[in-house]
Amino acid sequence: MTRYFLEVAYKGTAYSGFQLQENAQTIQEEVEIAFKTLQRASVSMTGSSRTDAGVHARQNFFHFDYDHSLHEQFVYKMNAILPSDIVIRGVKEVAADAHCRFDALYRTYCYYLYKSKDPFLDDRAWYFPYRLNQDLLNQAAVLLLTYQDFTSFSKRNTQVKTFICQISESNWIENKDYFIYKVKANRFLRGMVRALVSTMLLVGRGKLTIQEFKTIIESKDCTKASFAAPAHGLFLEEVIY
Repeated sequence: MTRYFLEVAYKGTAYSGFQLQENAQTIQEEVEIAFKTLQRASVSMTGSSRTDAGVHARQNFFHFDYDHSLHEQFVYKMNAILPSDIVIRGVKEVAADAHCRFDALYRTYCYYLYKSKDPFLDDRAWYFPYRLNQDLLNQAAVLLLTYQDFTSFSKRNTQVKTFICQISESNWIENKDYFIYKVKANRFLRGMVRALVSTMLLVGRGKLTIQEFKTIIESKDCTKASFAAPAHGLFLEEVIY
């Protein structure tokens, strides 16, 4: 039996998330159907990062075990079968015990906001036409580097055993038309990036002070944070092994 890593990218607008679900269209379902169509065999795939409904990815991974050879034009054929909003970037044979979720060292997410109304960004960024103080945003972002427990920024209905995350990069980038929040960590909690964005935006608008933001982090109470940021502004940018 050979194990493979499969690199995918997708626009998540039409899907109920990355991971297989009953009675819902997901990225995993589409990829497994395409595999079965091409290879005439079923495999069960394991995902690296379980992005929520509407969230996009420039890079994500599956791993799967398969005891026959792959089609000689596997990537090309898979992409011909898959819908236009999912693409296979590559497939690679790996060690038998390699795990695309647990072996990942870091993941990077970006959240995109745009300042002026633009119908071409409507499903890939959050229209946010409010005045923001970038200095305050970055003070909040840098503060996150000094913490490890992010219970306040995790949705309640989660089965994780720990809320500890090691954030190694956290900053806001501004240009003429956009604000982008970039965050890199060894792991993320359910809803974490969107909650961080939503709550920091309150700081950037002057509705929360840095001290109040700090109090929210230390409260370890998700009812204190904001989860208002919509899914469509969030991109999983990179998974590093």
